[in-house]
Amino acid sequence: MAYVGLGALWLPIVLSAVIVFVASSVMHMLLKYHQSDYKKLPNEDVAAAALRGVPAGMYMMPHCDHGDMKLPAVQEKFKTGPVGTVLLRTPGMINMGKFLGMWFGYLLVVGLFTAYISGRTLAPGTQYLQVFRVAGATSFMAYGIANLANGIWKGEPGSVVVKEVIDGLVFALLTAGTFGWLWPK
Repeated sequence: MAYVGLGALWLPIVLSAVIVFVASSVMHMLLKYHQSDYKKLPNEDVAAAALRGVPAGMYMMPHCDHGDMKLPAVQEKFKTGPVGTVLLRTPGMINMGKFLGMWFGYLLVVGLFTAYISGRTLAPGTQYLQVFRVAGATSFMAYGIANLANGIWKGEPGSVVVKEVIDGLVFALLTAGTFGWLWPK
């Protein structure tokens, strides 16, 4: 079977990234169904003052070494709470340009892997629907299924995870359509 090289798929890689970038912008800025994903802490000023000076990083509370999990004092901390993770960034305004640039880079990487897997499993001239299936399943693993881990390990609420998986499905369908449309004859 003849394979399709990455060089022949540069246009669907780049164009799918552009299309998903625009779609994600519309979904987050215009549709606003993600606005409820983050809640405001009660007594935010008190919590911020307590955390001020803590270096940027990811923290868990209560924190303990693995061997200490069975200690009564540690179990009591888990029982009385709060239990959670805190992600702290470096102080300063959030640089949306930087985040959007990294997001676009991620979209290109997903497109690159989608192209690689599709190009190694499909020949030139493969029908649209078959390309759509392979590219869609591949990109959905990155855009949709990957979000399930955030609900499992980071404790993201189920409603947030479901929205992210649905977003991922939309992104995968757009990617699949782009690859199917521009697949080499």
